[in-house]
Amino acid sequence: MRQIHVDTITKTVRDLCIDACIDIGSDVECLLNKARDTEVSPFGQNILDQLIENIDIARREQIPICQDTGMAVIFLEIGQDVHIIGGSLTEAINEGVRQGYRDGYLRKSVLDPLTRINTQDNTPAIIHTEIVPGNKLKITIAPKGFGSENMSALKMLKPSDGIEGIKHFIIETVKNAGANPCPPIVLGVGIGGTMEKAALLAKKSLIREVGTPNSDPEIAKLEEELLTLVNETGVGPQGLGGIVTALAVHVDTYPTHIAGLPVAVNVQCHAARHKEAVL
Repeated sequence: MRQIHVDTITKTVRDLCIDACIDIGSDVECLLNKARDTEVSPFGQNILDQLIENIDIARREQIPICQDTGMAVIFLEIGQDVHIIGGSLTEAINEGVRQGYRDGYLRKSVLDPLTRINTQDNTPAIIHTEIVPGNKLKITIAPKGFGSENMSALKMLKPSDGIEGIKHFIIETVKNAGANPCPPIVLGVGIGGTMEKAALLAKKSLIREVGTPNSDPEIAKLEEELLTLVNETGVGPQGLGGIVTALAVHVDTYPTHIAGLPVAVNVQCHAARHKEAVL
């Protein structure tokens, strides 16, 4: 049994919060550069130039890539041979978020949903845990801004709607979102399970290296087809028109009930932030 102290977890979460908001991943940066080479619209090209420049400025000046530093979404893969010592795992993670958003001068956007009173430290985080084999703890943080989160959607389709119904729902979600999620976007799509499982599949797919296809060839083919369909909408960079509306579409599936076909679309902005560490 391997022991990991909560203080180590807190420091790791703190550092990941800051890093994720300042230094965009090379996966996203590469796709934005590719999009700049692909885009034919002068407006779209200009927007992509600005987005790429913004990445450079944020990294050089050590400032957030976006003013909306999001709600901290944490994915934990906890080895079944790990023992967390020294306190509460949840409290350790929230303390890391608290320190990261304070020390990194990141915007505190979390508040009570009814009173709208701000918690002042961007906690509590959204924490998803999974028990896996081994004696390591993998922590992934994905700060989620709400310009994109607000445009996400979930629908309980009928089995008879089939694959065409799924495609239609996804494309309509993108059209309805328009410029709001700061395209070019990344789409996370969850198909199957139950209502909440589909939503979690969609969210978790966004921490995959952007543009990496699903390991299932048939689902990878669907991802490619959906990306083509999304880019044919003409929404374009920042909604000003063009052929690059999305950088990637990630689809994950899970077995579902004979009577159901849940589909969730989690929309992500061009700043698809995610950082991870393994303890």
